[in-house]
Amino acid sequence: MNKIIGIVLIIAGAIMLIWTGFTYTKKEKIIDAGPIQVSADRQKTVNWPPYVGGIVLIGGIIVVITSKNK
Repeated sequence: MNKIIGIVLIIAGAIMLIWTGFTYTKKEKIIDAGPIQVSADRQKTVNWPPYVGGIVLIGGIIVVITSKNK
């Protein structure tokens, strides 16, 4: 089980190193006055520093190395 978690962490860390964030679109209400509603699409960005991906990658490698083989 630990080996699977380690492999997942390695994959997640590699992905986090390649893509340092993502952007998504959210529809927000601007005006809501009875029957009149105005909404706009707003772009939101989620970013993380590249060293976080490196830490997750190294943590996954350590988990795989220290897991016991059955």
